[in-house]
Amino acid sequence: MEFTSTALVLIDLQHSNVARSLAPYSSQQVVDNCSRLANTIRSKGGTVVYVRVLVNEMLQLPADISLARDPSAPPPPPQASELVPQAGFQPDDIVIEKRQWGAFHRTALDQQLRRRGIRTVIMGGIATNFGVESTARAAFDHGYALVFAHDAMSSIKKEMHEFAVQSIFPFIGQVRSTADLLNTQ
Repeated sequence: MEFTSTALVLIDLQHSNVARSLAPYSSQQVVDNCSRLANTIRSKGGTVVYVRVLVNEMLQLPADISLARDPSAPPPPPQASELVPQAGFQPDDIVIEKRQWGAFHRTALDQQLRRRGIRTVIMGGIATNFGVESTARAAFDHGYALVFAHDAMSSIKKEMHEFAVQSIFPFIGQVRSTADLLNTQ
């Protein structure tokens, strides 16, 4: 893998998501694996991108099942949208703020990646079948090669994670473990 043309894109490693109960991997496992990947990608000359959703500005549309907060509940605290310190953000990393599940819609993500000559995107974050999958589908549509660190992502239900990892991601990229990616030359 040519790391100077590779970006690690980490989805929603922020207080509001890390506080959730996740499966099959705990939020701590996901954050730890994402941080390890970020350190390795940086050390090999790659780009690290942290995406965070602005929870108080997220688009709310009618749905049969909603992940949205109760509109009568008080707004989340400002830190809800902040990256957790354990995620390993560094000053030279890119931060993308979004208001949807996907990180490409109405953001500068594609522009930031293209300016750096990125051709391969490694994906991780929370939640596998929401933000990660939505961003990955758009990355595929934009022509990026995709790699999924399956144990550097998780969801609200094990079955949701497994469906994306086993039934969607292999059609649009390569699925690997964090250990496999850390050992890539």
